[in-house]
Amino acid sequence: MAEIEIRLPKMGESVTEATITNWLKNIGDTVAMDEPLVEVATDKVDNELPSEAAGTLVKILFEKDQVAQVGDVIAILSTEGPSATAAAPVATPAAAPSAPAQEPANTAVTNTSSASAVTSSKGADGRFYSPLVRTIAQKENINAAELAQIQGSGQDGRVTKKDMLAYLENRQGAPAAASAPAPTAPAAPAAAPTAASQGSIQIKEPVVVPNSGDEIIEMDRMRKLIAEHMVMSVHVSPHVTSYVEADVTTIVKWRERMKNEFKKREGENLTFTPIFMEAVAKAIKDFPMINVSVSGTNIIKRKDINIGMAAALPSGNLIVPVIKNADRMNLVGLAKAVNELANNARNNKLKPEDIQGGTYTVTNVGTFGNVMGTPIINQPQVAILALGAIRKVPAVIETPDGDFIGIRHKMFLSHSYDHRVVDGALGGQFVRRVADYLEQFDPETTI
Repeated sequence: MAEIEIRLPKMGESVTEATITNWLKNIGDTVAMDEPLVEVATDKVDNELPSEAAGTLVKILFEKDQVAQVGDVIAILSTEGPSATAAAPVATPAAAPSAPAQEPANTAVTNTSSASAVTSSKGADGRFYSPLVRTIAQKENINAAELAQIQGSGQDGRVTKKDMLAYLENRQGAPAAASAPAPTAPAAPAAAPTAASQGSIQIKEPVVVPNSGDEIIEMDRMRKLIAEHMVMSVHVSPHVTSYVEADVTTIVKWRERMKNEFKKREGENLTFTPIFMEAVAKAIKDFPMINVSVSGTNIIKRKDINIGMAAALPSGNLIVPVIKNADRMNLVGLAKAVNELANNARNNKLKPEDIQGGTYTVTNVGTFGNVMGTPIINQPQVAILALGAIRKVPAVIETPDGDFIGIRHKMFLSHSYDHRVVDGALGGQFVRRVADYLEQFDPETTI
């Protein structure tokens, strides 16, 4: 019987793993070339993967909700029909790609909780662990409880190989003390606090008991990812927020005058968003230290200006598609990019690369009628700007003939930034510069 291995393909830059969300074929089913075989999720984007070959599905190596690494064999097709054993699924799908072929027999015996950390891709803390991380944990006798205490530097707080190696360097023999014979038992109490001190402070969530009549709603996959990402961001970055009010009367009047012509010529709506994006891109060029990331004690200054725009999905979840090289686009290009990404987000057609590589994020809380907000930084970025609702307000207008009260269109800009690397002067000057570009918008601009 000729067998063909179906591997998890590379699905975008920096994408290293994906969660199997649904198998579209069952064992024994015939699969045609390029026919959808499995649904996978990478961070916030769901994808349907087509089959790379034609044949009969005889093995599934990763079940629903398990995490596979790019390049892992996730299924096997037979080109000669189902085998006699095809109906029997793999007994331990997660162990096949991750567990070593030869493992000492006493590993599982001496530490049963370690085995659960290795064979399960999802720990008790809800985090996913890659096959490589689970293998290291098994070899080093790191049990599930100890693994949960390791602070991850990967996406969504996941533990990476680098995190594991760094933890093992500082472990100072804690596991050995725990499993040592009686004469060395007195050393264990001293070792335990040392190991605990290496990790972050563990904050326990409150246990909430539902009352009679309450409805319990299980978080979907995307909401769980968002929750983990937000908690991680607040834990990593000390957030500070600066506020500026901008007079956008000129922009409101200009858009009102241009939107019908733009719609007729380009077939698309002209919103305020591309105008705001243009102002942000200009301000980033003026203050490039806003366009950075932090890696340990190093500051990575980004060359490209890739602006993410937070968008609410119909499901109520959040996604952040990215406008790449926003500083190189004119208003027409920005308008088309904004509309395309927004439409793809609403229709669940974003590609993995559409939500990667962001260096700064803008979120429009004014869409919901909010005047201002205190947004959470989208890691590993160091700042995020919230755009408040545009409102008609009475304002003092200065003229050569004196001051008077008039009706103006104004909005608040809320700028949250990482105080580890962005001080109040830089954070405040940046958001003021964005407001200046908005207020100095040329009413004779053509588009």
